Amino acid sequence: MKFNSFLLVFFAIGFLCCGAVKANNIEKKTKELIGIKSKIKQASKAVKNLKSDKQSLLAELKRLEVQYGQSEIYLLDLKAQVKRLNATLEKNKQQQRIKKQQIKTQKKSLENLVKAAYGMGRHEKLKLMLNQQDPALSGRVMVYYDFFNKTRLEKIAQIAQGLQLLRDLDAQYQSKSELLEKKIAVQKQNQQQLLETKKGRKLVLLKLEQQFKTKNQQLKGFKQSEKKLKALILSLQQAKDDFPLNEGEVKPFAQLKGKLSWPVKGRIIKKFGDRRSESRWDGVLIDAREGQKVTAVTRGQIVYADWLRGYGLLTIIKHDKGYMTLYAFNQSLFKAKGDWVEAGTVISTVGLSGGRTHAGLYFGIRKKGKPVNPQKWCRKIRHGKTW
Repeated sequence: MKFNSFLLVFFAIGFLCCGAVKANNIEKKTKELIGIKSKIKQASKAVKNLKSDKQSLLAELKRLEVQYGQSEIYLLDLKAQVKRLNATLEKNKQQQRIKKQQIKTQKKSLENLVKAAYGMGRHEKLKLMLNQQDPALSGRVMVYYDFFNKTRLEKIAQIAQGLQLLRDLDAQYQSKSELLEKKIAVQKQNQQQLLETKKGRKLVLLKLEQQFKTKNQQLKGFKQSEKKLKALILSLQQAKDDFPLNEGEVKPFAQLKGKLSWPVKGRIIKKFGDRRSESRWDGVLIDAREGQKVTAVTRGQIVYADWLRGYGLLTIIKHDKGYMTLYAFNQSLFKAKGDWVEAGTVISTVGLSGGRTHAGLYFGIRKKGKPVNPQKWCRKIRHGKTW
């Protein structure tokens, strides 16, 4: 009996001890769970902040690249204005030289007339009027004298007119010179702004590069950009196809296979289907000088002219029967949505927008939204270069 009582007490103590240990374990695990939840919450917040930062950086990249493109267009226009003003000033100088030579000739002619008049005497007309010895001769000389005097007056008037024109040309020259100086000053200021924009873009790219360190992150970025482009093309494709072919001698796009001109001259450094990280190039990448002109390959309508993530400043031209051509990584866009362009029309300039570090042009062709190889549609390349 005593032994049974002892066993009961022993088991009771053991049960209580096990309960206490179990309770301690539960409490410990609960604390660990709370800690894990807290870490998950912090990690989620960090991921959310990272995504927010990434979106902010992409928005800033877009703003800077669009601003840079617009500034380049403004700078090109300023350079053209300066060139025209210089041509006007040179023309003005030439006119002044011609007018000065004319005035010099007129003065010499007038000088000769004055000398001749002086040779006839100071009161030559009065003498002729009083001379009654030969009325016929006097009459002829009087006619000559009147003509002679009229010529002198005309020469004086021409010289006066020439001098006034010369003063006007000089005033125009001064005005145009001042305007030219202002244009050049604005041009220098704009170039400085471009440099500042470039610096800002470089900083943004460095920050973005830190957030896309791994290949998986880069691949994810490529896929997201491709997804956005596909969605954009699909939405553009669904728009009504009202492409008029009856204007001029425009052939259907399908009949231009192998005959299209390339949009820019340069070396193809990425071919259709080449590996792009774990993805593939769905167009070609042409290595070309920054600022080089990009032309439309055939007639079409601009359906997109804006910045798109991964492609930078992008122009999409819609052609007949569901065909489209794409021109990406541009520096500046010269045409807007809705504009009609012909083959050879300058639509943009080569750049490195979209976060690129080297200048080049992405050129793609779509048939009802599906990528096709541009090298099969454009003229054969020579030594790896377009022409």
